[in-house]
Amino acid sequence: GGSDEHGIPITIRARKEGVTPQDIVDRYHELIKKSFEEFGISFDIYSRTTSDIHKKTASDMFLKIYENDGFQEIESEQYYDEEAGQFLADRYITGTCPHCSNQRAYGDQCEQCGTSLSPTDLINPKSALSGSIPVMRTTKHWYLPLNEHEAWLREWILTEHKEWKSNVYGQCKSWLDLGLQPRAVSRDLDWGIPVPLKDAEGKVLYVWFDAPIGYISNTKELLPNDWEKWWKDENTKLVHFIGKDNIVFHCIVFPAMLKAEGSYILPENVPANEFLNLENDKISTSRNWAVWLHEYLEEFPGKQDVLRYALTANAPETKDNDFTWKDFQARNNNELVAVLGNFINRALVLTQKYFNNLVPAPGELSGYDSETIAECQKVKQAVEYNLENYHFREAQKEAMNLARIGNKYLADTEPWKTAKTDSARTATILNLSLQIVANLAIVCEPFLPFSTKKIYAFIHAKKFDWEKLGSFDLLPEGHELGKAELLFEKIEDETIEKQVEKLHATKAANEQEAYRAKPVKDNIIYDDFDKLDIR
Repeated sequence: GGSDEHGIPITIRARKEGVTPQDIVDRYHELIKKSFEEFGISFDIYSRTTSDIHKKTASDMFLKIYENDGFQEIESEQYYDEEAGQFLADRYITGTCPHCSNQRAYGDQCEQCGTSLSPTDLINPKSALSGSIPVMRTTKHWYLPLNEHEAWLREWILTEHKEWKSNVYGQCKSWLDLGLQPRAVSRDLDWGIPVPLKDAEGKVLYVWFDAPIGYISNTKELLPNDWEKWWKDENTKLVHFIGKDNIVFHCIVFPAMLKAEGSYILPENVPANEFLNLENDKISTSRNWAVWLHEYLEEFPGKQDVLRYALTANAPETKDNDFTWKDFQARNNNELVAVLGNFINRALVLTQKYFNNLVPAPGELSGYDSETIAECQKVKQAVEYNLENYHFREAQKEAMNLARIGNKYLADTEPWKTAKTDSARTATILNLSLQIVANLAIVCEPFLPFSTKKIYAFIHAKKFDWEKLGSFDLLPEGHELGKAELLFEKIEDETIEKQVEKLHATKAANEQEAYRAKPVKDNIIYDDFDKLDIR
């Protein structure tokens, strides 16, 4: 992984704060890296696109494609801000989206409908630098002629990869059916990787040329002597996990770049998700309409797994979905607390009560016991199938199903009643229940890593291998359990209301900003006004 540190939003933020773009990316790189670590997302390496190795890797790829005659040099008319004295690329231009009429669309994309745009597509364009209406001026850039790659891309995607997710395949087909056009790979900016040619002063590599090369430069940084087998070996399986708005770049633009360079493998799959909205509105970092991870970690200490669970349960795998704080609360209270936490706590507390916190010896299994074990053992295959096919939401659902089976088993067998009349039967029930708890420690780890560590502490066991999932002899007879505690806590209404109020305040601030009028001209003094003849 790594931080994508070039692009217009960074320069806009730097201008607003009166600092350099490097100041901005240094600050946020550390914040993002720390947040990922605290959230339980680990990388073999987490680097950045301002690193020296990345600059060289991106420049080398540009030069290799250039030497292969893979670019076109094209002069075109582009927007220019006469007040600011510079060309306006991408997000330096705002205007009305021609597709959904959003009045705050950018020159590269509308954040409301997700459509990729060109600056000239915008209605009533304005400069994000000065607010003035830009004019057209001639400038030269290097273009990747996607039209020349269209035939093989069509064959590769539409014929060879029909197994791709329907939303990904469908979007690619739409782009191809419309006909691909040359796409600029350079911009008139002072922040970015300079175009490595003599006649390219003031030009930098377009962020969407440079950013995906970061995957390669990160691998080089991690494995300087062994990186090529990850990117050039036909036996390597390359998969891109991305969002809806990046499908075109990872399925069409980046593969065309790799093909034009000539020595790289192409992705085998791009299981992109659609958009996850926030409280029925599209997430937008520029409008501060987001749940910031570092703020969540501060305001919900020890609850990383709750957000991980809610996001996976609500993942927009094939269509747009919505994150709401009420749903977040319900997922915690009704599923993590009432299902998973409840079952584990009951199994442990009952064992502590009736068998002095030692795993009891199982007796003869009843027909219902055997049926329950068989049902539990189906979970492994179901989870594996869904993980391997990128159905993470369904995989988590199947993992949680194991806890539901355990809850039902305890409710049906009622060990608190059999304890009064049949100690051997009670021992069998609780032994089987504890084996389910041990299996939950295995199956929940990909989704709930922090909670899994607690479960292992509860059962006083070291980590089991994944292949042990489905085994019912994980905890031997007489094994002493750890101390039982609540795995999850209920989240109260007041906590959720604070988060909703914070978002309402953000929305109000955005609306106030949108309607704040900017004077067309400077004010004049009354004496000048008095000279006017307005009869």
